[in-house]
Amino acid sequence: MTVLFHASDLHFGAEDSAALAWFAQEVEQHRPDAVIITGDLTMRARSAEFAAAQEWLAALGRPVLIEPGNHDLPYFNPVRRIWRPYGRVMRLQQELHDGVTLDHVHLVSLRTTARVQLRLNWSKGRVSGRALHEALHALLSDPDAQLRIVLTHHPLIEANTQSSGRTTGGRAALEAIAAAGADAVLSGHVHDPFDLKVPTAAGPVRLIGAGTLSERVRATRPSFNRLEISGGLLDARVCAMA
Repeated sequence: MTVLFHASDLHFGAEDSAALAWFAQEVEQHRPDAVIITGDLTMRARSAEFAAAQEWLAALGRPVLIEPGNHDLPYFNPVRRIWRPYGRVMRLQQELHDGVTLDHVHLVSLRTTARVQLRLNWSKGRVSGRALHEALHALLSDPDAQLRIVLTHHPLIEANTQSSGRTTGGRAALEAIAAAGADAVLSGHVHDPFDLKVPTAAGPVRLIGAGTLSERVRATRPSFNRLEISGGLLDARVCAMA
């Protein structure tokens, strides 16, 4: 059996120290095969925030996979946002992703953040043609996988949570990745967990959202998802801090 801990929206700079300590204790006790963070490690993408996130994630002592969130793009430096928007988060990913291999589980990134958008609220999601093409290529690269999981920051479609993703191109992307064999999508952004089975033309796809480990809670206490995978079947459970 493969065990994954799926967390999101740590927001270092507005982190919840008690929630982070609780999550670290859960990791130490249960030793998941990997920890997945679906974006927003930081609040304003400051160097000090990334450094704090790296120190905390490294101390977990487990392989960590990171999907960038909208808060991880440079906020105060427009030049860096345009020309090197993912530099810091990708360096962090390289430091923490220590060659993790999961038996018969294929994890694929689908970027939903954007440097700029043709709308006022750039915090919302967008699936570009390039990002979708790369995800589709990656999905088809492991024909032996029993379970294919796509990692995004924004929910591809709305999940009836207090906050929204409003992901441009999200529904079309969901149909495309389903046709390419995706079984599930893990996301964050909305700070509340959800677990939906969504019909597509190629069959149902499971959409699983994680809550937050920051002070910026919505309807749910700080939480993460425990995912157990066995024989190509995925079981997900929300673990909320008491």
